[in-house]
Amino acid sequence: MLPSSVTILGVPVHPITFDGFLDAVAIFIAEGEPRQICTANPEFVMTAQRQPEFMAVLQNADLVLPDGVGLLWAARRMGRPLPQRVTGSDGIYLLAERAAREGWRLFFLGAAPGVAEQTARILADRYPGLLVAGTYAGSPRDADYPEIARRIIAARPDILLVAYGAPAQDLWIARHRADLRVPVSMGVGGAFDFVAGVQKRAPAWIIRLNLEWFWRLLTQPWRWRRQLDLPRFAWRVVRSGIRIQD
Repeated sequence: MLPSSVTILGVPVHPITFDGFLDAVAIFIAEGEPRQICTANPEFVMTAQRQPEFMAVLQNADLVLPDGVGLLWAARRMGRPLPQRVTGSDGIYLLAERAAREGWRLFFLGAAPGVAEQTARILADRYPGLLVAGTYAGSPRDADYPEIARRIIAARPDILLVAYGAPAQDLWIARHRADLRVPVSMGVGGAFDFVAGVQKRAPAWIIRLNLEWFWRLLTQPWRWRRQLDLPRFAWRVVRSGIRIQD
């Protein structure tokens, strides 16, 4: 059973660890019903303030992972600390490792042409026994959905990883998960790019210092408008009246 979520500016975030995340995936697969997992960070939360449809997706997701140090900060102010930052970029490796042991079948959807295939090859080499149900780039456009649905339904994966970026990937999953009937569907943003080496992730020491957002700004300067959501998030949290609890 999942722990009660912490609501941060309207977005429920589950106080969970990587181990808890993997255990939840195992439960979802055993139950067989289509479930949606979202990762959340301050950018997600601020986007949800502007897009009610995205807010509804996050509020109705079966599991929302705390992928963002700003969420840990906000939760501490509420006196309900989150135990760990659970990122999709790290979680994809742990998920593949567990899947190889459990026999879970993974489908890799999204990113640029060829990236999903490269990601699947790298993970299959790293974790012998990993069952790759399928790979496909496609896009979240409605015109691409019939072919995507045909491939996924034929492949019958246990886990569908979608790399279309937020909020497109999360909205897409919410629209189609009932039809696709995959037990676990999860948006993973740029995780395929990191695994495949298309985009370099921040060095470990920067991640440990909780400065990955700064690394992304340096290496992807086009993100500067999106990064403005970080101070906006902090201001909204402070203005919301959340106070540090003893």
